[in-house]
Amino acid sequence: MDTRLIELLVCPVCKGPLQRAPHHAQGDLLVCTADRLGYPIRDGIPVMLENEAVALDAFPEEPVNPLSQPPVAGA
Repeated sequence: MDTRLIELLVCPVCKGPLQRAPHHAQGDLLVCTADRLGYPIRDGIPVMLENEAVALDAFPEEPVNPLSQPPVAGA
């Protein structure tokens, strides 16, 4: 996908800028960091529909430490 085209496209929800995330777990995506949404790129064509967007909150960027415990209240 052409970089110039990505610069012209905006998020359909907030009208913010998009960035390409080519190696995301869900495939090639155009990502809106403000809304934490990823829009798929299928056959080189971005699918800019809100109902096709992938919520990126479902894919945390940082691994969660299973040994960490929340702070105890009143301690």
